[in-house]
This record gives sequence, structure tokens and C-alpha cells, in this order.
Amino acid sequence: MNFQFIVKVLSALLGLAGAVCLFVVMGSGDEAIKMNASQGDFSTVSPLISIAQITLFLTVAATLIFSLRALFANSEKLKKALIFIGIFMFIVGIAYISSSGVETPLKDGEYLSESGSRWVETGIRTFYILSISAILSMVFSGVKRLIK
Repeated sequence: MNFQFIVKVLSALLGLAGAVCLFVVMGSGDEAIKMNASQGDFSTVSPLISIAQITLFLTVAATLIFSLRALFANSEKLKKALIFIGIFMFIVGIAYISSSGVETPLKDGEYLSESGSRWVETGIRTFYILSISAILSMVFSGVKRLIK
């Protein structure tokens, strides 16, 4: 069997199941769903969420499989990918080292741990470092093109 045919059939089945679940949810109405949810009955919405999770899992799995297959087929691409993964890990390491964690109270009365706070700050610093490097590379590329 053709792989493309299998993907089309699977996509059609997931789409059809999602549409049926959506119509069931829409047909139930907001008030009925809220009343059932307040009593702990999520049977109206659960199938739709399950279909969304299955679709997400299949999409991520297919993306990873085909991306890794393409990388391992070409050693030059694999080498570049590993270099960029190493650079990314280095940037995350720099952001982690420069971050400090402080136990923080949240709005719901809970506390964000010192470690959690440090990882949040690491993510923000990593975002800033990558954003600045992307902007600088665009500026450098534009200046280089103007000079030529």
C-alpha cells in the first residue's frame, strides 16, 4: 500500500471523528456542559480532547521520524544539525548560569520553587540571546549585501 494513501485515510478518519465530536459538543450547549463539568462529568468534551491529543502525537512523531531519517541519510546535514544543537545547548547553559532562582508566591496561593524560577529566567534569557543574535545576523546580512 502507498504510504500517502494511508496518511490520507488516517487524516480523513481523524477529521471526521473530530467533526462528529465537535457537533456533539456544539449540540449539547454551554450550560449543559458547564453543569456536567461541575458534577465531574466530562464525557461530552473528553472524546474531542482525546482526538486532539492523538492528532498532536501523530504529527510530532511523523515530524521527528522524517526529520531524523533525512538527517541520517546525509552526514553533512547531520554534522551541521549536531553543531547547531551544541550551540543551542551552550546558549542555554550560559542563560542558566547567569540566572538566579527565587521562591516566588503565585496568585493562587502556591509557590514557584527556586529551581522553577531559575528555569523560567533561563528560558527568558535564552529567548533574549537568540532574538538578539537573529537580529544581529539579519543586520549583518543586510549590511554585507549593501556593501556588495
